[in-house]
Amino acid sequence: MSDSPAYSHVDPRVEALVHDLIGRVADKWTMLVIEELSEAGTLRFTQLSRAIPKVSQKMLTQTLRAMERDGLVRRTVHPVIPPHVDYCLTDLGHGLGESFCGVWRWAEQNLAKVERARDDFDAARS
Repeated sequence: MSDSPAYSHVDPRVEALVHDLIGRVADKWTMLVIEELSEAGTLRFTQLSRAIPKVSQKMLTQTLRAMERDGLVRRTVHPVIPPHVDYCLTDLGHGLGESFCGVWRWAEQNLAKVERARDDFDAARS
């Protein structure tokens, strides 16, 4: 993008962040975590794991750590026995989730058109 004259003024740090975030939200686990936390507010690790049944413990841990590093989730360790950890979305996490609501709306509005285009394409290739 930055090679294009229209984007010659883009801060390379912003461009890098956009690429990182696209990669993060393209990862289905991140979007599912955002969805669950936006609906529930705060969840323990085990609650998130149950809410997203196909995610492995390792992948959920990696996803949450990456999201915490990016400032999308807040991790709170409660000093009880046994200790437990809660996760909630930060303002950044809520904002990212809201940004991608537009993609959902677009998909809902254009589902039939996309399906028709795919069917037409597949029929022409057969």
